[in-house]
Amino acid sequence: MGKDVIIACDFPGKEQTLEFLDLFKGRKPFVKIGMELFYAEGPDIVREIKARGHKIFLDLKLHDIPNTVKSAMKVLSRLDVDMCNVHAAGASFMMKAAIEGLTREDGSRPLLIAVTQLTSTDQQTMESDILIEKPIDEVVMSYALTAKNAGLDGVVCSPLEAEKVHANCGSDFLTVTPGVRFADGDIGDQKRVMTPAEANRIGSDYIVVGRPITKATDPVVAYERCINEFTGGVD
Repeated sequence: MGKDVIIACDFPGKEQTLEFLDLFKGRKPFVKIGMELFYAEGPDIVREIKARGHKIFLDLKLHDIPNTVKSAMKVLSRLDVDMCNVHAAGASFMMKAAIEGLTREDGSRPLLIAVTQLTSTDQQTMESDILIEKPIDEVVMSYALTAKNAGLDGVVCSPLEAEKVHANCGSDFLTVTPGVRFADGDIGDQKRVMTPAEANRIGSDYIVVGRPITKATDPVVAYERCINEFTGGVD
């Protein structure tokens, strides 16, 4: 599977999002639609961006009882997105229900991945706020194996954990890694980060990059830099 950069379109509304995508003049980057944009504009923004030819990662991180997640996934499956996600903390019954809901009558479905631990969470925070005292990479591996056994396609994890996830779950189990910043950039509220080149070396399949691209003086140049660093110049 080819590596790719997913741009996090964390904008407050449709106008800013489409103006941003118009900068790419014919290129169709893979984009992430998260809670901010989806809650502001609803499913129509997904349909419009999909109609423009973009692949879409719908990042809503579903986490609820199995029946509720299954029902929600039935709705999301109609949007023709390419990837969506749940929280692995919802456990195996919830993740299996998510697959059932997401799978269409013809057997097709988007990729489904599970969030392990947010990249804004470090060991200290996990212990003090969530009362999980196991080492963070051990927790991530447990979540990843649970997701794999439930039939999911991969996980969202820090790039620091991607190599170990592949070692434990197989090379075909996807690692989608946020927390990627340029070496000369600001890490913001992220705590477990790597550069695009480092994420490439340790085996991330997809990297999700937001502010280093969307807040750049020239977002297209920043995207091209990210692609080149992550793929080694192979676009």
